[in-house]
Amino acid sequence: MANNPKSVKPAVPQTVADAKERETAPGYWHLTDDEILLRSPEPEDLYRTSDSWRVFRILGEFVNGFDELATITRGVSIFGSARTHPEDPMYLAATETAKLLGQAGFEIITGGGPGIMQAGNQGAYEVGAVSVGCNIELPFEQQANPYLTKSLTFKYFMVRKTMFIKYSNAYVIFPGGFGTMDELFEALTLIQTKKIRNFPVVLFGSQYWRGMLAWLTTTMLNEKMISPEDLSLIHLTDSPKDAVDFIISTCEAGVEVSEDEK
Repeated sequence: MANNPKSVKPAVPQTVADAKERETAPGYWHLTDDEILLRSPEPEDLYRTSDSWRVFRILGEFVNGFDELATITRGVSIFGSARTHPEDPMYLAATETAKLLGQAGFEIITGGGPGIMQAGNQGAYEVGAVSVGCNIELPFEQQANPYLTKSLTFKYFMVRKTMFIKYSNAYVIFPGGFGTMDELFEALTLIQTKKIRNFPVVLFGSQYWRGMLAWLTTTMLNEKMISPEDLSLIHLTDSPKDAVDFIISTCEAGVEVSEDEK
């Protein structure tokens, strides 16, 4: 099956030292719960290890996430590459953005790892704001950064992504790769389908996002695959203060609309 590749079973390590050495070897692949869930089933799969039984583990992860994050009411999630180094201008900008958000009373949520995630948590931590890390189990271990006041680890991407959306009032998207794009377009899809409202999405780094925005506002828009209003809550900036001001003004406008509808 295409989604169930066969691999040669590695030799069983003879000692604890052998096992530890193998896990730290380049290219060692840890089997994750997400990979097991998403693989195609095999005829010999036992019922008790089947997908229906995994629902209980997924349910437990949702319950734990909801319990742990229930007090987060003014969350802002910051996304971006895990490969960004601390001396990178984008790292410094993410730290400053998180500081300003924390000083404005927002709680900062990231994926809890290195790079831009660490920058966001560092900024929140340095101003005494709540700094949340929602880490994910990966084949190659991702260590939590040291700037977290609340740390969670998820086995399933879908649970983790629900937590980001549910407990965030806005997203700030710094330059990143596939994972960053995934979070960006997940939010845009939910905005477009009215699953979330008054949810600002800040794209930080005009040079990085210029090509993608040009394609969205020309090709995709001209082909009528999206409507102009679908892009109305995207804000492009190179300024931490401008990003924070946009989030504050949009969130305040959303509160006013909500009160008017009551």
